[in-house]
Amino acid sequence: MSNTKVLTSKGVLMSLNYQQVRQQVQHLGESAPARFQQLQESRDKAQELLTHNAGEIVALRQKVERIVRSHDNSLRCALPVQELLNAHFPHLGLTAPVTILAADGSQINPDRHAEVEFSLINVGAICTRTGSVQPPAITIKSELLAADDLSLMTENRLALKRDLAERAMLAELATGLEPPIISFTDGPMELWGSKEADAEYISEYQDSLAEYIMVLQDLSRRNVVTAGYVDKPFASPLVRLLEVASATDEDLPNIRHFHPLRGVRDTDLLASIIAPGERSAVFALQSQSSKKYANELALHFFYLNVGRPGKPWLVRVETPAWVVESPGSLDALHAVLVDQCRILGTRPYPYLLHRAHETAVVSLEERDQVTQMIVMELQRQGVPLAGQSQKQALKQSAGRTRFQP
Repeated sequence: MSNTKVLTSKGVLMSLNYQQVRQQVQHLGESAPARFQQLQESRDKAQELLTHNAGEIVALRQKVERIVRSHDNSLRCALPVQELLNAHFPHLGLTAPVTILAADGSQINPDRHAEVEFSLINVGAICTRTGSVQPPAITIKSELLAADDLSLMTENRLALKRDLAERAMLAELATGLEPPIISFTDGPMELWGSKEADAEYISEYQDSLAEYIMVLQDLSRRNVVTAGYVDKPFASPLVRLLEVASATDEDLPNIRHFHPLRGVRDTDLLASIIAPGERSAVFALQSQSSKKYANELALHFFYLNVGRPGKPWLVRVETPAWVVESPGSLDALHAVLVDQCRILGTRPYPYLLHRAHETAVVSLEERDQVTQMIVMELQRQGVPLAGQSQKQALKQSAGRTRFQP
């Protein structure tokens, strides 16, 4: 039976086929118990592997190194350092004032349907000193990217520029601040590069990575603690390590497709182990890009329970080697993040990072204002405009009453 489009009492055209969706929801519900049971069995197996391998630090490191060397150099997993795999450590609190610096960014992607094409990167940063009566200092940097041809400025390229701009702002603002300094951004520390294969993008990524490494080296020289805060982490490098641990020699040649714990997440493993305010063991990150972050820049991570009793909420914190190798710096980072998350109560998230996001986000009204600024300037210079597409004009005349990509 085909779906018949109807008008609601407000005159909105409804085009979703609810009959089809309802049937699919029913099927989803019917199969959910079996899927959950299978997942729970995998979780139990993962817990057993975690307990059994908790102290096998040297053996696990050697096995991972052997796999990378002989079977899969793209293996991405946790790498034990010196703490037991299931270890957990309390929140010790701050013993002295610290300077806290948080940065976040947003972007406007090029829109070929718009009246003029442009892109923009906006980075906001918030800085405060614990115990100080001074209000937090706010810094905003906006970079407009406009040219005759923005066809190569993809969303991935823009995200790469934004990530670099966030970390560069931390390094720039840290100059002259009172130490010790704890800084962080939202998301992983590893500079993410898409799989775009064109030579120009690869060159651009390599240039950005080189600049990023220089920024990290600058932060290291000045002993600025820095981290990436990953809320609701999806990747599970610890579970992947446990899969490696369970693999036999016969499994190793096909290790890339060996996933006996598929569906289990690191947070499933650790939620019952790490109490509110505690952190997990620190792990190194084994990945294809590991060699690009060498020595004091080597990327590490730990999990942190920023929830409350009965309501665990585990996040992943990524930080370089120079931080984890300094117990005082690691403890200070741990304490600052827990304290920051407690400010927002039942929605635990670092308060200053939330403020930085509010500072950086660009509203639709602001985007439209930038568009009009560009239009007026081009008109003043006598430059003809292509104008918006007919599709966009029709959308605006009809109003956006439903989701439109």
